[in-house]
Amino acid sequence: MSAQGASIRNGHKAAIREENEKAILDAAEEVFAEYGFSGASTGRIAERAGIPKANLHYYFPTKKGLYRRVIDNIFNVWLEAANSLDDSDDPGEALTRYIHAKMDLSRSRPLGSKVWANEIIQRAPIIQDYLEITLREWTDSRTGMIQRWIDEGKILPIEPRYLLYMIWATTQHYADFGHQIATLNDGKELSDEQWEEAKRTATEIILRGIGVAV
Repeated sequence: MSAQGASIRNGHKAAIREENEKAILDAAEEVFAEYGFSGASTGRIAERAGIPKANLHYYFPTKKGLYRRVIDNIFNVWLEAANSLDDSDDPGEALTRYIHAKMDLSRSRPLGSKVWANEIIQRAPIIQDYLEITLREWTDSRTGMIQRWIDEGKILPIEPRYLLYMIWATTQHYADFGHQIATLNDGKELSDEQWEEAKRTATEIILRGIGVAV
């Protein structure tokens, strides 16, 4: 086989692998959100992904390994959203971007938020290391940034961690309690207009609470 032929073949294999992994991870996110880690089975995930169970175990030999990969994907998506905090040293602009990004993720990736919430409710038996290392490091760096805003007189003197907790609770509510919101909205998902209003309202309340003009 020529070098070009081998390259094409390897590229085709890589594409198939990427496609299969995505199908597995998407299905796993759904099943873990619905059943939690203990209640989920690799057989159910394989069925949801539309592949044989043996194929799933070829890519992910253990359920724990697959679960941690799902969590890793969720966490990385959230970290990308958090980068919006670094794009401006103006607290109103930075926090608006962050709140909107988190709200949009609650709409586009609600299952990921539910997987995370279920894990935390169970006292993080699988991902405690994420909390103690990665999340702690990220939180410490952002609380330092918020404290700098306070020291510079840009926002009111509040506890930075509690501000972050409030943002997380507010934005992820729309994912974790989506059914409740839909029920109270006459059984319908929020429309685009309602979603924008929810984002605007949450942002204005939080910013006004820390003394930022909106």
